[in-house]
Amino acid sequence: MHTITDVDLGHHGDVEIAPGLVDLAVNVRPGAPPRWLAERLRAALDAVASYPDPAAARTAVARRHGRPSDDVLLTAGGAEAFVLLARALRPQRAAVVHPQFTEPEAALRASGHPVDRVVLAAEDGFRLAAEAVPEDADLVVVGNPTNPTSVLHPTRTLAALARPGRVLVVDEAFADCLPGERGSLAGRRDLPGLVVVRSLTKTWGLAGLRVGYLLAAPELVARLAEAQPLWPVSTPALVAVQACCGQGALAEAEAWARQLGEERTHLSESLAALGGVHVVPNARASFLLLRVPDGQHVRGALRDLGFAVRRGDTFPGLGPDWMRVAVRDRSTSDAFTAALARVLGAA
Repeated sequence: MHTITDVDLGHHGDVEIAPGLVDLAVNVRPGAPPRWLAERLRAALDAVASYPDPAAARTAVARRHGRPSDDVLLTAGGAEAFVLLARALRPQRAAVVHPQFTEPEAALRASGHPVDRVVLAAEDGFRLAAEAVPEDADLVVVGNPTNPTSVLHPTRTLAALARPGRVLVVDEAFADCLPGERGSLAGRRDLPGLVVVRSLTKTWGLAGLRVGYLLAAPELVARLAEAQPLWPVSTPALVAVQACCGQGALAEAEAWARQLGEERTHLSESLAALGGVHVVPNARASFLLLRVPDGQHVRGALRDLGFAVRRGDTFPGLGPDWMRVAVRDRSTSDAFTAALARVLGAA
């Protein structure tokens, strides 16, 4: 097994939170799931005596993205998709674009695959150039928009990475943070080897339900399905898939994305006005990536003031002065900005 110890790939934002702290470390939409979805989930409990049947949920996903049902594989959260890919594929050279969600690399290494890191530079705004990816990489993983940088890579850049003989995995867990899901490749069937991974966790507050899916060519979907256990997605999760792919839910998600954009701009501008704070520009997801002086001290001082943020140094390519901050409502953002100003002023 190939292991690496320079960063803790298993560290996630949920370990940062604690009772009494304002949670800015986990980027799941607060206040969700909405009442109508919670009611659908409660009603689904009446059917849990029967084995789950994924057919209707697969059809709903396929309809949403304009694809055949054979292009859809339902998964226990987006994270399961990365485990399935690592187990089912035998890449000769896997390349993971960083900084990004650490589970893809962790899954590949756990399955014995060496991983080449393509580390993007802060001075370039963490933007990806297609030529940075090794030509002979037969498996490439990239997030879009990327966790934790909140950067949206242009569609043309990602499309240029697709080619016969290569599996291109695009993690779109935060794609619905953009109105119209701008930049999404979920509807593309013309790019060879493309796998799009989606999650319902973030927008609908379903982290505990574990529900997501991937989109790919039928042959690859079938291959990945063979690596799944029987009945991998529960009946309540299947109900959530159908509900969240409905027209009413999509309209609600669109409205949320527009409001999120306004709140994100407000928080970004407020933080950028503080001396010593660098905010990665052009954020497009539900969080911002910041760099501050003496980041470890700043995070500890923020905890003392009641705010939990996500440390950045467990993401390859980032150091201890980086932290990820979830976008919340305006009053929470203003309170956090004031707290950070206080910490930096004291420092």
